[in-house]
Amino acid sequence: MAFDFTQFLIQLIVTVIIVSPILWLVGRWLAGKDKAKGTDAIWIVVLGVIIGTLLGYFVHGAVGFIITLIVWLALIKHFFDCGWLKALLIAIVAIIVFIVITIILALLGFALLAPFTSAFAPMLNILPA
Repeated sequence: MAFDFTQFLIQLIVTVIIVSPILWLVGRWLAGKDKAKGTDAIWIVVLGVIIGTLLGYFVHGAVGFIITLIVWLALIKHFFDCGWLKALLIAIVAIIVFIVITIILALLGFALLAPFTSAFAPMLNILPA
């Protein structure tokens, strides 16, 4: 399997844009303002994606997942200057916040598309006429 550098760059940019603000907010909340900086969150995500991609290229399955998880926790621990348990808590809360934001955006998207579905339903044969 060949390495696609363009796909990797897109993944890196999108992940930084989406995950960094959430990680920064949760880090500020749990680790403190002076320990969790915005640039720290960006570095955590950039290094996490790079190291995770390299590890995923060589190590697969459950072992690869566990090693990648430990790397992400170590990055949070190092950059936010906290212990392992607080790093784990920051990661778990960040995942929960990400899921909640995703659900809200999905529901908002469905709500915005709802008026269009009834107008186009007869053409798409989705609803009975």
